[in-house]
Amino acid sequence: MSIEQLNIESEIKSAVVSAPGLTKASGRVAVIGGGLAGSMIALLLVQHGYEVDLYERRIDPRKDKLAGGRSINLGLSKRGIQALKQVGLYEEAISRTVKMTGRVLHLPNGSEKYQPYGKNDNEILHSIDRNELNRLLLERAEESEALHLHFEHRFVNFDKANRILHFDFNGQEITTKADWVVGADGAFSAVRREMQKGERAAYNQEFLEWGYKELNLSASTDGKSRIELTALHIWPAIEGLIVSHPNLDGSHTLTLFLPFEGQESFAKIRKTEQAEAYFKHQFPSLKPWLNEILENWESHSVGSLITTRTDQWAYEDWIVLVGDACHAQYPFYGQGMNSAFEDCCLLIENLQKYAQKNQAFKAFEQQRKPHTDALAELSKLNFLELREKVRSPIFIAKKKLDLLLHRLFPKVWLPLYSMIAHTTIPYNEARKRARRQETIINGFVGSVLVLIASCIFVNLL
Repeated sequence: MSIEQLNIESEIKSAVVSAPGLTKASGRVAVIGGGLAGSMIALLLVQHGYEVDLYERRIDPRKDKLAGGRSINLGLSKRGIQALKQVGLYEEAISRTVKMTGRVLHLPNGSEKYQPYGKNDNEILHSIDRNELNRLLLERAEESEALHLHFEHRFVNFDKANRILHFDFNGQEITTKADWVVGADGAFSAVRREMQKGERAAYNQEFLEWGYKELNLSASTDGKSRIELTALHIWPAIEGLIVSHPNLDGSHTLTLFLPFEGQESFAKIRKTEQAEAYFKHQFPSLKPWLNEILENWESHSVGSLITTRTDQWAYEDWIVLVGDACHAQYPFYGQGMNSAFEDCCLLIENLQKYAQKNQAFKAFEQQRKPHTDALAELSKLNFLELREKVRSPIFIAKKKLDLLLHRLFPKVWLPLYSMIAHTTIPYNEARKRARRQETIINGFVGSVLVLIASCIFVNLL
């Protein structure tokens, strides 16, 4: 049967499909992936006059809070905030966050060190639940009659020559057309895989040798947080790292990062009693709440961390990728969601600038890729910082000097973290600027150390 002879439905609301066949999507954009990047780009598109069909393989996360799956809590920063302002959701989103003014380091000797995120109260992060933000974006997008949501639709493949998409809906084949497609289906993007078949595209993925497991520290019986609420908490260990994000109800989501293999690893620490011994040794300050933290140890699965790079983000004027689908990041700079939202805004900007979509897609990739590549490197380096360097007195002294120079010369000197989290300076430009500043700091610290060594030497004579 030819395409023209297939039954064509003009409307599909939610996940209700009357029969297998071809759904004509003339004048419509198909967004594949209903996570944060997908829901943000869908909302931006309908606000700019596009008709959008959003396809998501999961069930509607607004109906089942478990539908969002496992996730690391998010730190909303300047880039993400700018996008939320652009779609008119800033105030509502911020009301669902907890302000984090800095980070608290819990050292193995029991001491704590507080490090502010910036020079004032404006340079902070906001902790928000990933699924809560996803639901908020979907709710706002669905207010538009131009958005059509299709949950439980698993993307299978497409025919690029004829521009036809194939989905699986509960075992039923759904075939549809779209004027063009946005792939926002995450790090293991099926859209990217299908788009790059037969193309001269390079793709690289790297799995971190560490995985993660999420645990929970609930609020006390009076509803108050058991540790400082308005901060990100970090417990660095020799073989292990815990990062804690606060929640509105006073609880904290603890993410344990641990090697997959080794003496102290997820391979060795499987049972609750093994985890208890490990926590008592590596994270003594958590002992008072250990039974609660480890209550669901064995039922909580271990997640993997991946970073990806690819040099083809689009196919002609028909497909373009955003977010993790084209540049998945390790979570250690807290920029995964923020960079994905920035993608969406830049894509819209280029669609408004260029009359031809292929030109807009090409410009988007050329403008964006150098910076997301830089972010991938920065995120990996920050993992080493959180895991090891935060315990170093010299590292801490450099950080204090960095922040002092920022306070003294706020328009001239910006710490790397401030540039990444509190500005919209492109990532690669921030990295270059930080390297120049680091050279100055290293020179100053080196001179001080030489001076101290010289004084000690003179006193010994």
